Amino acid sequence: MYTDFCSVSELAFGTALRNEDIMAENPMLKFVKIPRGMPEKRAAEDRTEDFGEIYSDFIMSKAEEQASRCSQCGVPYCQTHCPLHNNIPDWLRLTAEGRLREAYEISQATNTFPEICGRICPQDRLCEGNCVIEKSGHGTVTIGSVEKYITDTAWEQGWVQPIQPTEERGQSVGIIGAGPGGLAAADVLRRAGVKVTVYDRYDRAGGLLTYGIPGFKLEKDIVMQRVAQLQDGGVEIISNCMVGVDISFDDIRAKHDAVVIATGVYKSRDLQVIGSDTDGIVKAIDYLMASNKHGFGDDVPEFNDGSLNANGKKVIVIGGGDTAMDCVRTAVRQGATSVKCLYRRDRENMPGSLRETQNAEEEGVEFVWLTAPKGFSGTPVTGVNVQKMRLGLPDATGRQFPEVIEGADYFESADLVIKALGFEPEDLPTLWGTDGLEVTRWGTIRADYETGRTSVPGVYAVGDIVRGASLVVWAIRDGRDCATAVLEQLDTLGVIAAE
Repeated sequence: MYTDFCSVSELAFGTALRNEDIMAENPMLKFVKIPRGMPEKRAAEDRTEDFGEIYSDFIMSKAEEQASRCSQCGVPYCQTHCPLHNNIPDWLRLTAEGRLREAYEISQATNTFPEICGRICPQDRLCEGNCVIEKSGHGTVTIGSVEKYITDTAWEQGWVQPIQPTEERGQSVGIIGAGPGGLAAADVLRRAGVKVTVYDRYDRAGGLLTYGIPGFKLEKDIVMQRVAQLQDGGVEIISNCMVGVDISFDDIRAKHDAVVIATGVYKSRDLQVIGSDTDGIVKAIDYLMASNKHGFGDDVPEFNDGSLNANGKKVIVIGGGDTAMDCVRTAVRQGATSVKCLYRRDRENMPGSLRETQNAEEEGVEFVWLTAPKGFSGTPVTGVNVQKMRLGLPDATGRQFPEVIEGADYFESADLVIKALGFEPEDLPTLWGTDGLEVTRWGTIRADYETGRTSVPGVYAVGDIVRGASLVVWAIRDGRDCATAVLEQLDTLGVIAAE
């Protein structure tokens, strides 16, 4: 035997050499040699001067390098924890091998908007947060940045083309809402040859992608180019169309073979404290929409007169989610003299992205943990009466419940207070004057979570109006799944018509 002539140590050495040779040939598994790297981030003092995205782009060599860190594990937890179940290991490997067009084809096969998800998905809580090599202490693969690079390159190279169905089906679907869920459904349906008409209340499509998320996270030309691609492919978008006012829900149903409700949730939660309706206290959605409209070059009276503009003001934002992070970082860029964020729990228990919190702190935002508003002073507002909190026993979600510390109140001065407390669904059955559309006790539309089918025949619902306020990536998932169910229904209708 070989062991008769070689020592155990020699055998081990030989095996190590062979393994090293294999590793040298393998374009992946480079995490043992290459550290995690992100695209260069602009300095805080530079990026707060504008609303441009804060990260620069990867160059090809860096994208290949970072993609090559993927361990290609047998059970890809990154893919499992992605709501879209994107084939992440596959397009990372293709990127590492320089096969970028193939990487794009794999990426877009499961995701309608990979260039958007690469920018705004909370990867630290989803794919990257569950990366195997992150758990081993090597630092996660920079999945989001590589995804963004792949799709940005695809746009630059002209690989993203308008939809061209192989045949037209002669059937139509109406979609109410041009946010990520509605547009994702529109994409899948149009590729199948269905005539799609999208009805939206705003003057531009995109929903919160356009008017809710600031440009430093998602520049608006990125959204508009995707909207244009859908329109060039035959998706009709009717803007400035308020269902229940400009057109009835029943009329939309009569026009189409099926209807998808994708309105999102826009009703802001409020504070039940003294003075919460005082001048100078505004809703986050109103504040962000005014800022984004101004960024488009629109004339926004509320921005111009200062009521929805933080310039020269002491700003307090109440809340700890991603919307609150968007507000504090927008206020910094508008020229606020100080920006504070009040949140009733601590850093470890906040719902927003830790990455966004870090970005905000770099830009000068002060977080005041374990605090909640007790009331407001002044007309217009001059400040917030704050009560100190502590964390007690866990609530129904498992998070520690905040408790008031008696006698620990104090005053925070402010010229502008922004309430970023989350969103609730509007009462659609009442607004639309329709019977039979069932809702849950939370006001969301009651629908099957896999297909989106509602209590009304031929009517489906997707995204936040079903889930409650959630992530863009979940809305995309719902839109795509629902579109598949709609196509099955249309196939059935086609068979019946043929008979």
